[in-house]
Amino acid sequence: MAATEVEPTSDKAVVTKVDPAEVPSAAWGWSGESRRTFQVAAVVVIIILLGMLKGNHHGKVEDLYLIGFAAALAILVVRDILLRRKPR
Repeated sequence: MAATEVEPTSDKAVVTKVDPAEVPSAAWGWSGESRRTFQVAAVVVIIILLGMLKGNHHGKVEDLYLIGFAAALAILVVRDILLRRKPR
């Protein structure tokens, strides 16, 4: 076997949904995404966007964009939470 080839794992203790031959880091449990981390990051971004409403701008167009992006992000977070709870 060449040094660049990946050996398939035979360890049954590793629980992952991806093939370690395709994603070598899956054998150590580093594959996938953390939904909770993305949700917390989205809430932080929503708070930051809404915090930008207080500023030295005079027009309301900026406020509409900030509120719109924050609302869109909030809808995505709520949708993700609801879809995660629904049994497949």
